[in-house]
Amino acid sequence: MLVNDKHLTTIWYEHKSDKVKIIDQRLIPFEVKIVELNTVDEVCFAIKEMQVRGAPLIGVTAAFGMYIASKENTSLDYLKKASDRLNKTRPTAVNLSWALNEVMTKIAGLNQDKISIKILEIANQIRQDDISNCKKIGEYGCEVIKKIYNKTNKPVNILTHCNAGWLATVDWGTALAPVFVANKNNIPVHVWVDETRPRNQGFSLTAWELLNENIKNSLIVDNVGGHLMQHNKIDLCITGTDRTASNGDVCNKIGTYLKALAAFDNNVPFYVSAPISSIDFNIEDGVRDIPIEERNSDEVSHINGIDENNHLKKLKIVPKGATCVNYAFDVTPAKYITKLITEKGIIDANSISIKKLNEKSLE
Repeated sequence: MLVNDKHLTTIWYEHKSDKVKIIDQRLIPFEVKIVELNTVDEVCFAIKEMQVRGAPLIGVTAAFGMYIASKENTSLDYLKKASDRLNKTRPTAVNLSWALNEVMTKIAGLNQDKISIKILEIANQIRQDDISNCKKIGEYGCEVIKKIYNKTNKPVNILTHCNAGWLATVDWGTALAPVFVANKNNIPVHVWVDETRPRNQGFSLTAWELLNENIKNSLIVDNVGGHLMQHNKIDLCITGTDRTASNGDVCNKIGTYLKALAAFDNNVPFYVSAPISSIDFNIEDGVRDIPIEERNSDEVSHINGIDENNHLKKLKIVPKGATCVNYAFDVTPAKYITKLITEKGIIDANSISIKKLNEKSLE
């Protein structure tokens, strides 16, 4: 997607220098900084400290992390340890373990001298597949937006939560992909952007993406969504997912569940953009079994911003001695989800449809 009218992706391999490069997302929207990943330690740091974030992008980064590991040592024992280290960086996003499993499965039995080249091939393919899949999600989701526009002949008002745009993937995004495709097809849209505390990924990332694409948007604090729905100011909600269970329960950034409840109470369609790599076919009950990451309490007690001198600062916003708890995700039960938008089409959020989707993806 566009940054100052220039096309960028979140991660790429530079053949000439044999380097993996990323955008350091901790600095957006104030600075666009390109960072090289040279060691497994640096890849672990990038994922854990959210230089890269978003379930699909985490998976792609992990795959390139395995290539970096293979440049250090091509023994299967070393690569297995590297995979285990990477897998422990973030517990909730299933794309992480999915990508690592793709790599380890496909290099089994290879001669050591071929392993590094093979892993790079796999990582580049996972990256390219992510771009293609997100574009397809955008095209399918755009049809939903188009139907609403054809019915109302007014700009379509969409509420999203957190950031599931191109910064959460390689390009296009998941929840925002339908918005980007609609915009490119001259369908007028307006996006209501939740702040998404505690890291403010709506304000810092989603709004920044939309502004760069010249898409109309309004920033709101997290608790405004229900009010807007009560007053018919939202046509539909679209969010992403970090892990979707086989029964259709969706785990996404904390606060998603409350938006889904408000949407359900006000008859507002609630869609979730879910690439197949984000579906955990082994979990049958998402509310019960999806692991919920607890992050550092500093994310709650402090906030980042720029001062009047344009200097980035971290400020404490709670009383001295306050205890803060930081659950990063919640799970929305399938009954509150209108449909799942996947790269294979739009499906119901239930075990029957997801099982068929799995069978289709294995063809």
